[in-house]
Amino acid sequence: MDITEKGSRVTRSITKKDRFIEKRQGDICLKQDKKFYWKLFLETFQLSAFTFGGGYVIISLMKKKFVDKLHWIDEREILDFTAIAQSSPGAIAVNAAVLLGYRLSGIPGALVAILGTVLPPFLLLSVISVGYSAFIGNKVVKNVLQGMQAGVCAVIIDVVITMGRTILKEHHGIVPAILMAGSFIAAALFHVNPVYVIFFCGLVGCLSVKKETGKGDSSHDLS
Repeated sequence: MDITEKGSRVTRSITKKDRFIEKRQGDICLKQDKKFYWKLFLETFQLSAFTFGGGYVIISLMKKKFVDKLHWIDEREILDFTAIAQSSPGAIAVNAAVLLGYRLSGIPGALVAILGTVLPPFLLLSVISVGYSAFIGNKVVKNVLQGMQAGVCAVIIDVVITMGRTILKEHHGIVPAILMAGSFIAAALFHVNPVYVIFFCGLVGCLSVKKETGKGDSSHDLS
C-alpha cells in the first residue's frame, strides 16, 4: 500500500483492489475510475438478480456485501440508508442503491448503482411476461416460491438481530430499546404505517440530540 500525504489529505493507493481511497476528516470517498464503476455495477447487479422477497432482503445482503466483505461503508451508514429508503417514495431496493452509489461516488455512482439494481428485475419480468399464464400456473414454480419465502424470513430475522444489536451497542440507554419495541408493536399489532413509525422515531432522535446539545452548551458555559 502506497501512502502519500498532501496537507490535511491522505491519499492511499490500493493496487490489489484497483481503487483509490481519499480519507478526509473521517469520510471515505472513492475516486471515479472505470474499474470501480464496473465493480459497483456487478455487485449491485448480482445482489438484485439473486434477491427474492422484497427490499428488506436486499438491505441485509447489501450489509453483508458492502459492510462486512468490501468495507466500503459501515454499519451506521447501512442503518441510515434503511431508514431513509423506507421513508422515501419508491422501492426500498432502488432507494438504497441510490444512497449507496451517491455515498461512494456522487451522482455517477448513484446512476451506476440504479442501473445495476433495476436491470435484473426488468429483464426477468420481460421474459416472464411472455409466458405469464404458463408460469403462474406451474406447480414447480409455486413450490419454489414457497421455499424461498421461508429463506427470506430467515434472512430478514438475521439482519434485524444484527442491526438491532449494533444500535444498542452504539446508543447506550433504554430509549433505543423502547423505540424498537414500541415500533414493532405499532407496526405488527396495530398495523401503523411504517412511514409514520419511522418519522416518529426520527422526531424522538432529534429531540434527544437537541437535549444533549443543550446540556453540552450549559456545561460549556459553566466552565
